[in-house]
Amino acid sequence: MTTHPAAPVPETLFDDEREQRWRARFTAPRMSRPAWALDAPDRCLYTSNASGTTEIYVWDRATDTHRRVTDRPSGTHSATLPPDGSAVWWFADTDGDEFGHWVVEPFAPDGTAAAPALPGVEDGYPAGLEIGRRVTVVGTSTDDGTRIWLRHDPDAPATVVYEHAEDAGVGALSEDETLLAIGHSEHGDSRHPSLRVVRVADGGTVAELHDGPGKGLGAIAFAPVAGDPRLLVQHERRGREELLVWDVVAGTETELDLGLPGEVSADFTPDGRALLVGHTHAARTRLHRYDLDTGVLTELPVAAGCVGSADVRPDGTVEYSCSSAAEPSTIRALHPDGTDRVLVTPPGERAPGSVPVTDLWVDGPGGRIHALVATPPDGDGRAVFSLHGGPHAADEDRFGAMRAAWVEAGFVVVEVNYRGSTGYGSAWRDAIEGRPGTTELEDVAAVFDACVAQGLIDPARSVVEGWSWGGYLALLAVGTQPQRWAAGLAGVPVADYVAAYADEMEQLRAFDRALFGGSPEEVPELYRTASPLTYVDAVRVPVLVLAGENDPRCPIRQIDNYLDALAARGDVTYEVARFDAGHGSLVVDQTLQHIATEIDFARRALT
Repeated sequence: MTTHPAAPVPETLFDDEREQRWRARFTAPRMSRPAWALDAPDRCLYTSNASGTTEIYVWDRATDTHRRVTDRPSGTHSATLPPDGSAVWWFADTDGDEFGHWVVEPFAPDGTAAAPALPGVEDGYPAGLEIGRRVTVVGTSTDDGTRIWLRHDPDAPATVVYEHAEDAGVGALSEDETLLAIGHSEHGDSRHPSLRVVRVADGGTVAELHDGPGKGLGAIAFAPVAGDPRLLVQHERRGREELLVWDVVAGTETELDLGLPGEVSADFTPDGRALLVGHTHAARTRLHRYDLDTGVLTELPVAAGCVGSADVRPDGTVEYSCSSAAEPSTIRALHPDGTDRVLVTPPGERAPGSVPVTDLWVDGPGGRIHALVATPPDGDGRAVFSLHGGPHAADEDRFGAMRAAWVEAGFVVVEVNYRGSTGYGSAWRDAIEGRPGTTELEDVAAVFDACVAQGLIDPARSVVEGWSWGGYLALLAVGTQPQRWAAGLAGVPVADYVAAYADEMEQLRAFDRALFGGSPEEVPELYRTASPLTYVDAVRVPVLVLAGENDPRCPIRQIDNYLDALAARGDVTYEVARFDAGHGSLVVDQTLQHIATEIDFARRALT
């Protein structure tokens, strides 16, 4: 096995007040918006990094007491509460490998240790979970495909109600627990799923919804009223993500044209008569209320910034998270009388703020490209193009400790919502099908050229960086656009696409088959063209790779293949940082090391 040069971790990045500031943005305690138990809304659950690792916490509002539930070396991030709030369900994997099972333990500790929540259900990658008052439904994904398991009551074993070799998942459980919605890709395209509703009693099909090639459907929730068969569905019939209400018994569909630009998501209010709508447009998300009886849409007077997650309490209060590039996140409550306040604050000092982002719109080969630019007050033209993961995600005007760290180091930070990103319509998101990687980099190149033309960056002192899909694009960029970049920094990337396909979790293999139009055996040239390994001999600039040993999404073997190929050349500078976790880290100290390693590497590359 080849020994690769290890990237050093600098003890400090700065010799002034910036050192405390950049680290404080990561170490400052933060928390997710608390979610509550359906029938016991005083019992809440959230994640927090307060211990130094992201773990599961509970909050009893009646006594205003908080308790950490999990304590695991690699952290924990997936958890939920049953309707009565009596217990905490959390997903137990091994060292961040995402493969495992759900466990359960009491909400109020009584000495009972966490135990498998559904004995007899196979270990797998999670494919959805719905916990009712009586019925529980869980999805598992393995190399054999997807199984959905149903337990009719707490004393009965779970049985398989659905299985298929293609990707699928638990969608929604009706309020009276008689109907189950399943999202599936039996037609072979997991990127554009269809819906099936089955009877909980016997698994028989009640209704099917399929919008045809290239048009996906997502089950959001059944109306929260017993006996109400309305299912809220996200669709893309008009080329963007919108909403419809599907009466699965009557077979009727009501499309909701809200007249908003961009894309929308939503959920029912507790009485089932209205929707809380999240509206995303130009990298910002705001909230609206849509009355299903009158069709009236009302924007809610939430705090300034980009809304993260939101939900409606039984009394009508909207609780939500909100931040901007300049201001760290807060957890807030908008009451029915219009009063808006901070709901809960993590212990300790608040993270320092940063600079705002500005919008940059650039004409590209596939249409107008939206980018966000953060500029340091004392910059010298150095820039980092920080490419988001996904690819179906987007950079937004939210607070980011990593973005802020690069700004502190004097880099202009450019974030590109390239083709493949969400929030800009179905055609934009799907434009990478059949040609992933090189399509996104055409957009990155167009933004790069615009930034140079406007004098925002020095073209000779610009690096490309990203994690996950962004890391993949960074490796591909230094191989296919070597003249543009001074260095490439890739966190948990796809580096050898054929080997990645062979080793990755089945859900991602299904995604890749839909993205490429087949497997590597079926369309080998497409995978070859999209793989960074293909262009390793063209790399001319220093490369940093950060890799998780237990990563099921971008597995370590294919990264080693790329590093071995770099080593075999013998004429290119590269370094590697390996860490004992999965697809990223939930440990604050480890994250600090990653960011320090990246910035130090970029500085040395630009010296």
